[in-house]
Amino acid sequence: MTSRTPPRVFRGPAAAGPGSARIHAWEAFRGWEILFLVAFLVTIVFVVIDGDTEVATKVVAIVLLTVCATAYLAVGRPVIKGDEYDLRSGLVYAGFVVVAFVPATIIVPASSFALFALCPQAFMLLPPRWALGAVLTLNISPAVRFLVRPDLDLAGVLTFIATSAMSLTVALVFGPWITRIIHQSADRADLIDELSASRAEIERLSRERGALAERERLAGEIHDTLAQGFTSIIMLIQAAEAQADPSRHLALAVRTARENLEEARGLIAALSPAPLDGSTLDEALRRITARLGEELGMPASFATEGASRALPPGIEVVLIRAAQEGLANVRKHAAASSAGVRLEYGEHEVVLRVRDDGSGFGGPATTTGYGLRAMRSRVEQAGGTLEVDSAPGRGTELTVRLPHEECLQ
Repeated sequence: MTSRTPPRVFRGPAAAGPGSARIHAWEAFRGWEILFLVAFLVTIVFVVIDGDTEVATKVVAIVLLTVCATAYLAVGRPVIKGDEYDLRSGLVYAGFVVVAFVPATIIVPASSFALFALCPQAFMLLPPRWALGAVLTLNISPAVRFLVRPDLDLAGVLTFIATSAMSLTVALVFGPWITRIIHQSADRADLIDELSASRAEIERLSRERGALAERERLAGEIHDTLAQGFTSIIMLIQAAEAQADPSRHLALAVRTARENLEEARGLIAALSPAPLDGSTLDEALRRITARLGEELGMPASFATEGASRALPPGIEVVLIRAAQEGLANVRKHAAASSAGVRLEYGEHEVVLRVRDDGSGFGGPATTTGYGLRAMRSRVEQAGGTLEVDSAPGRGTELTVRLPHEECLQ
């Protein structure tokens, strides 16, 4: 059943978030209708066996109680089960009950047992304050019979007081309590709806963020592999054009093109970078360092410090990419006469240093190019830091520090 949202006066027990489909709180307890039926049948039985009342009076009382039951079936029950709260119909039903039930209890006191059915209905159909007023009216109005029947003995008065006290206690204690519970449940249902909507929004934003991060990662991979490889090929071909014997530069260009092709295949297959295929991290760094020396015709050294060991694949990938980017910058910008790569295995971190004795640069250790920014982002995502130390005329040193899983255990 859809949510019940009454007018401003009263928020029905089943009120829930917009668009939700929930069973009405009262309807969840189908035993209520069994209680109503039993209460009316027991009341009829007590009226029939009342030995102090004439048959004609009993018939009138039974007719009046039947009016209450009929009004419930025709007006009250549809309001309780309805999708939309209808205060006017609830008041109409309450009016039928007061008009029919109060005279029945005045002429036959045993009719008051129907209060066990009528009092809960007041809280189901009316706002809390109105329901309390209806309950008080139903319980106190029968006292009118003391005015019209002054011959009642003490036992009759005590019976009336006891019955009314029990009914009022049950109605005034349990009615508001149950209503508050239902309101709190409805509030929690609203909160659950809001949380569900928030979770869906967070999932959507996470997917978008994941897609953006993946695009950035792919852009970095393409820059660190294909773009750098093509740059090297272009430079080698240009150098070959300027040489009388271009064979060495062309051979390097062919080898670089083949390695670039392997990088492209590795990128497409989402495998480890091609420089690591079938080799250790040290071997891969030594190879790409030596290739730079061959391309530029200058000394390019690689060294390690500490005990070499296998690192997590993600750490090795970051180190390879950082070395490639650092050496690419040496190739494109440094105008250096020598370069070196050093890998230091520490107890708590691994450090990669790429240095050259080129022209260097001044100002903050950042550039407007994509490569250094992408490298810094990649290093920070791995939990590390990137430092660039450079000054005009004294070269540049790039330092990458990365923790690895062995150090964190």
